[in-house]
Amino acid sequence: MANIVKSGLIQATLSESTEQPINKIKQSMIDKHVKMIEEAAKKGVQILCMQELFYGPYFCAEQKTKWYSLVEKIPEGPTTKLFQELAKKHSMAIVVPIYEEEITGVYYNTAAVIDTDGKYLGKYRKHHIPHCNPGFWEKFYFKPGNLGFPIFKTTYADIGVYICYDRHFPEGARALGLNGAQIVFNPSATVAGLSEYLWELEQPAHAVANGYFVGAINRVGKEAPWNIGEFYGSSYFCSPRGKIIAQASRDKDELVIADLNLDEIQEVRDVWQFYRDRRPETYETLTKI
Repeated sequence: MANIVKSGLIQATLSESTEQPINKIKQSMIDKHVKMIEEAAKKGVQILCMQELFYGPYFCAEQKTKWYSLVEKIPEGPTTKLFQELAKKHSMAIVVPIYEEEITGVYYNTAAVIDTDGKYLGKYRKHHIPHCNPGFWEKFYFKPGNLGFPIFKTTYADIGVYICYDRHFPEGARALGLNGAQIVFNPSATVAGLSEYLWELEQPAHAVANGYFVGAINRVGKEAPWNIGEFYGSSYFCSPRGKIIAQASRDKDELVIADLNLDEIQEVRDVWQFYRDRRPETYETLTKI
């Protein structure tokens, strides 16, 4: 019998103006996602991931300290606690992207991972932090991740997380595969005209090179007053063969669902022996250049 895991991705538009009080924006986005998680539960989703910084706008389009008020502790903060309750209620493993406060003034772009019984399994901190035009001023907000490339053993699958800009770096994608990932989720915030030509290229390539499934999530719409571009949605799942097997639209809130046959991982790796044929002893110079 095939080892099928029904997996989901949520892409969403910003539900309040950025001129509204920050707590109102945050609560509105959380409420929207809670409803979409209810929909996912009714459709039998077993593992779910949301977009980068899901409970607010992509505030890195400007450099203002007011957005520091979105930070939370993980797992002690209210968002982790809420999603632990939701995970337990729906017997669903959930990847929850959060603006994390380690200590005052030390903040990370992080995803908490929660299992089906509500247990907090750990977190991944985004490694690669962009700081570039137009409007991706992330070094103002985040320190680079320092927790490595962990794998989280959920009830249904062993999963890894790679956040947005990370996807441009094959090294971490390989590390996740070597660490045992069956599914890698990449919650993102990326706009048309900048990265779209790479959106369906890089992550299927990671899936092929490492023989695992990838779930790529992007937010939707334009976010005033910055208007750095259109977040073009198009969230998708791709297989270990690099084939896109389910994909969302460009322009609306959407839940993407796919049945991922984990047996396909072994089938692909039996054919393409990339891990067997690696030559790590010859790669030492790569970390010195």
